[in-house]
Amino acid sequence: MAAKLGGRAASALRSRSDAGDLDVTHEINVTPFIDVMLVLLIIFMVAAPLATVDIGVDLPATAADPQPRPDKPVFVTVMPDLSIAVGEDVVARDAFSTSLDTATKGRKDERIYLRADKAVSYGDLMEVMNTLRNAGYLKVALVGLDGRN
Repeated sequence: MAAKLGGRAASALRSRSDAGDLDVTHEINVTPFIDVMLVLLIIFMVAAPLATVDIGVDLPATAADPQPRPDKPVFVTVMPDLSIAVGEDVVARDAFSTSLDTATKGRKDERIYLRADKAVSYGDLMEVMNTLRNAGYLKVALVGLDGRN
């Protein structure tokens, strides 16, 4: 019968009938796996920079519940012209630590409430915080407006 069908059909019939002679290979085709991994790599490479976008922050406002303050809190205020006030008195920068010692009665462990105008740059505020730390005042609380209107 194979001779009647021609060469191609005969080889097809022969390969079907001789199927028991073929070796079975147990290999996994890794090409689709590599394709999926490359697509995932591209997705993560595109998504990673989008996850680290800078967000504009308005630091002076807060939504936190106000914490109880002492009866006579010590406020240090940085004004827009970068002058510093301890309580209600504007002081010179060289007399800042002595006037702070007077306001706290020499207690270095008392919490200092630091407030600054929106116009004050972050670097200038950090300079005042460093001055407080160098004077020995390590408990500093930043004061903001209540943002829950």
